[in-house]
Amino acid sequence: MPLIPQSCPSCSSPLVVTQLNCTLCGTGVVGKFELSPFFRLSPDSLRFLEVFVRNRGNVKEMERETGESYWAIRRQLDEVITEMGFEESPKADDLSTRRQEIACASESRRDQRAGKPPNCSLKLKGDPS
Repeated sequence: MPLIPQSCPSCSSPLVVTQLNCTLCGTGVVGKFELSPFFRLSPDSLRFLEVFVRNRGNVKEMERETGESYWAIRRQLDEVITEMGFEESPKADDLSTRRQEIACASESRRDQRAGKPPNCSLKLKGDPS
């Protein structure tokens, strides 16, 4: 049986399920039905979740089964979370700021190990200082 289409083939607007039928007796139920967030997932995301559940969420086991790194698995999980609508994708500015924070923290640790005072000062947008 084919998967439920997500968008209108004519205009690409979202589709709504309005009728369900019993496969045995043919009884039909008409109305507007909300689908589970799992129905919005791509086939790749569904396969990822199958592996995730089969391994009880154990990333080490997923690494062994898939041959992918922790970070690749973590990225896929974040993509599924976003795809299901639980969390928005990080904005480019947020990613850039996070990268700067990581670089600054790394530089500060390096300075601290060398016995120097921290030399990194990160200026964030909207920071009045």
